[in-house]
Amino acid sequence: MEHGFMVLNFINHPLYEFIHEHFHLTDGNHMLQVTYTWFYMLFLILISFLVVRAIKLIPGRLQNFLEVLIGGLKGLLVDTMGEKGMIFFPLMATLFLFILTCNLAGVIPGFYSPTANLNTNLSMALTVFLLTHIVGIKIHGIKYVKQFLGPVWWMAPIMLPVELIGHIARPLSLTMRLFGNIFGEDLVLIVLLLLVPFIMPIPMLILMIFTSLLQAFVFTLLAMMYISGAMEDAHH
Repeated sequence: MEHGFMVLNFINHPLYEFIHEHFHLTDGNHMLQVTYTWFYMLFLILISFLVVRAIKLIPGRLQNFLEVLIGGLKGLLVDTMGEKGMIFFPLMATLFLFILTCNLAGVIPGFYSPTANLNTNLSMALTVFLLTHIVGIKIHGIKYVKQFLGPVWWMAPIMLPVELIGHIARPLSLTMRLFGNIFGEDLVLIVLLLLVPFIMPIPMLILMIFTSLLQAFVFTLLAMMYISGAMEDAHH
């Protein structure tokens, strides 16, 4: 009974109303998510266009930063997937830059992180999930099914359900990991700004920047590993 009164009191608290309004926990949240998603997409396209148009032999700060970032992603992809995986580099670089931009946007008060919405994360996770199996079937044909049956035929009845559950859990894991971290960070930042409105919680902002980068890296790395696993032979 006491717990129920505490919940009711929190729901009626101005803090709950502010959080509810800030995160748009209504049907309007979908429109907000789509609007900001397109805004960040256009922002990335514009930045890429400007950098490509102004490429110099001696790079400036922005060009130098992007060259280091793209070079690091390329090295990570080659280490994870091999040279054959370079065909997927545009997708992996796009995923990383988009997720990182959306994550970092939530650090700025008044901006919204589309990655704090399950729909955004699920769409990217399903893209990776479908591409993984499309690549596996394209490379191995019907033999791709052997990856789900285990090393010996008599283990197939046991291995098949386990493998299917493991593969189906991948998009769920990618979605919930990214959503939980970004939504939780945004929520904590709002609470801190309400509690200490005249003192910016700098340590939390630094942690959010680090976690935003980490979550973009983890999502991209797992995507590389899933597709790389589908490219390998079943006995690997």
